[in-house]
Amino acid sequence: MQWLELTVQTHPDAVESVSELFSGYSRDGVVIEEPFELSDDGQDYRIKVGEPVQIHAYLPIDGKEEAATREIAEGLWHFSSIGAHFVGELHTRIVDEEDWANAWKDYYFVTHIGQRLVIRPSWREYTPKEHEVVVTLDPGMAFGTGVHPTTHMCVEQVEQKVRPGMKILDVGTGSGILALAAAKLGAAAVYAIDNSSVAVTSTIENARLNALEDTIHTVLGVLDEVEAERMEGQYDLVFANIIAHVIGSIAPELARVVAPDGLLIVSGIIEARRPDAEGPLLAAGLELVEEMKINDWLCLVLRRKRA
Repeated sequence: MQWLELTVQTHPDAVESVSELFSGYSRDGVVIEEPFELSDDGQDYRIKVGEPVQIHAYLPIDGKEEAATREIAEGLWHFSSIGAHFVGELHTRIVDEEDWANAWKDYYFVTHIGQRLVIRPSWREYTPKEHEVVVTLDPGMAFGTGVHPTTHMCVEQVEQKVRPGMKILDVGTGSGILALAAAKLGAAAVYAIDNSSVAVTSTIENARLNALEDTIHTVLGVLDEVEAERMEGQYDLVFANIIAHVIGSIAPELARVVAPDGLLIVSGIIEARRPDAEGPLLAAGLELVEEMKINDWLCLVLRRKRA
């Protein structure tokens, strides 16, 4: 099978908007390629903050790709015409199945997050220090490698907030990186949910790679009213690393599943879209207790108050 790769270069502030546009057409998500430079003989890297970001999406060549490409190009034109953020020209190329499945691996390296957590791509070697906790990850085409600021901040929160014995929910689990890190740090049970079959497959496989199949339960689905009622007040810690307007749309459900005095950690929020997420979450009865920021990306920590 062949795929049509769509690539556009954007200003960092436009990443969320362009990713959301691409996601409407690419069934397997998008790849966000941030500029970086290697250090420590290729064992570590540094993101070049503020420099343009490449975003890739993949469409199956099935007769519908030309129409989809025209619609995407029109959407990008509207972004660029606003003039607030730079959005470059749309480039396309045809890639074979093997190239599509493996080329992205060149961009991912061992990542150190916080004081102890190390995210090791499954195809790279790494010898951990005594105090380090290593998560082995093969994200496939699912989002979540620790490279993007939204995931980076969430993983830091996992390290800071997870305590042994906790029960945790990961909404929009992607590659499973947050679920894996939580389980490695002693969570008793992790429930991971995503509406993408690619993400669910990736999380299940990564749980197996880390011998965490008995701790992480992964399901294909969404956090709707029925699920939230079933899981009401069950989770000490809930993560939702998605995008602002989706977080806002499920704010009542997110608030409902958090245990009294438990925490909800949300990310994937560009600063300009903060009200889309924060407003509905506060209206759902949560209180903001902490926030983090990398560039224009936000991570918010909220608490469910006792009745």
